[in-house]
Amino acid sequence: MLHRIAYAELLFIRDCCMLCLLIQHYRAKGENMATIRKRESPGGTVYQVQIRMRGFSPESASFERLTDARAWAAKIESDMKAGRHFGASKRHTFGELITRYTKHQAGKLKSWGDTERHLKLWLDLLGDCFLGEITPQRINELRDKMLSETTARGTPRKPATVRRIMAALSSCLGYGVTELQWLERNPSEKAGTPGNADSRVRFLSDEEMERLLLACRKSSNRDLYTAVALSLTTGGRKAEIMGLRWQQIDFKRRLITLGETKNGDARALPLSGEAFELLEARAKVRQLHDDHVFPPTRAAKKSDHLDLRTPWETVLKAAGIDDFHWHDLRHTAASYLVMSGVDLVSVARILGHRQLQMTLRYSHLAPGKIVEHGDMLAERLGLGGKQ
Repeated sequence: MLHRIAYAELLFIRDCCMLCLLIQHYRAKGENMATIRKRESPGGTVYQVQIRMRGFSPESASFERLTDARAWAAKIESDMKAGRHFGASKRHTFGELITRYTKHQAGKLKSWGDTERHLKLWLDLLGDCFLGEITPQRINELRDKMLSETTARGTPRKPATVRRIMAALSSCLGYGVTELQWLERNPSEKAGTPGNADSRVRFLSDEEMERLLLACRKSSNRDLYTAVALSLTTGGRKAEIMGLRWQQIDFKRRLITLGETKNGDARALPLSGEAFELLEARAKVRQLHDDHVFPPTRAAKKSDHLDLRTPWETVLKAAGIDDFHWHDLRHTAASYLVMSGVDLVSVARILGHRQLQMTLRYSHLAPGKIVEHGDMLAERLGLGGKQ
């Protein structure tokens, strides 16, 4: 009996060795068999296929049925051996990628409207191109072309705008790499983006602030002054302020909670001063059919919040303030916080900056703090002197 068991073990070891030799043989010839993995997901069972063959980029795909996965693997392997196979980047166009990306991301991104508009621009430029034809050099050429063009209003397109357009392209191509495996790498990562040398930090002087607030109070639009006061005292982005809902406001704790912001992080905004009083009064006469703090007018068909563009431009003209945008209210809030002695880390937390580099743009507004901190350090070291 023991001899039979030992003999069976020897046969098993022999078969394992033969299998290893067979695998090594196929690998040496570049004829690796496809790997099929079964994955369970909330949507059901998925079969993921991966093919690696020498001389070809890795190919992968997912199927709901095992028979489809095997059929696809057999065809791709056959085409590779016969020289009929072209990589996914040479089979799929950028237009196809945008379609798949839109289906996946629409409604998930808070700024999807802007992203969709930017992708439409890329679709016109690269829609018919195969993904393999989109190179860093080509992206750079199109970037330079955009920088030399003017907008619909006849003004030069700003580098910051081009950066946002290129960010939409990068996100879409990244989806093609990580989710679809249609690209081996993202070509936009090696493309240059317009520099930040012209990074805008426009904020209101004390005199301009007085004129702007006075013009807002006199405006025929009853919502404008409240929206501006909120933007100035919280440092919130325009979309965050105008998209506010009543359940986000905690009057007892004087906080506004933002669940999902532009960078995906949750944060809280302070609610104080006249902005707090204006919201308290506004809460007493809120609309029953709409929980937005600034609900749209009945004439609005697409927007889910109030559009203040026209009264805002009218107020700027009346106040005699040039070269100032709504987003500059956020710059103004940050600038005044820094000039009031608030440390940059706290300012970054209020503004929702993930990287302190974004907040460092305002550091020059508090030069006195450098000397103050130096005096504190000298005192702590016992080198304070007699001054």
